[in-house]
Amino acid sequence: MKRQKDNKHLDFIRGLPCAVCLDNTSTEAAHVNYTERKVARMNARSMKAHDWFAVPLCGRCHREQHTTNERAWWAGKEIEPNYLALALYQITGDQEAGETIIRSWH
Repeated sequence: MKRQKDNKHLDFIRGLPCAVCLDNTSTEAAHVNYTERKVARMNARSMKAHDWFAVPLCGRCHREQHTTNERAWWAGKEIEPNYLALALYQITGDQEAGETIIRSWH
């Protein structure tokens, strides 16, 4: 399956507070990659995560996500990033609903 890009959704994600620390000054769209890697192995090819698997992370948390075991990192935060990403994708553009979803994980 070809990677699905959605710039409107990524802009929405960047407007939300960090899903981990709630910082809202430098939010980046961080892709949850371990799900896509499993799919890629099943398809015997490398694949970058679809944009619907993006969550808001500040720059510091985003760097942490990519410099450690991602699955363990998320587990340590007690956040299920795939559910979070898909919940946010369902309400793309609704800033208030997005912030409510982010805060519900805390």
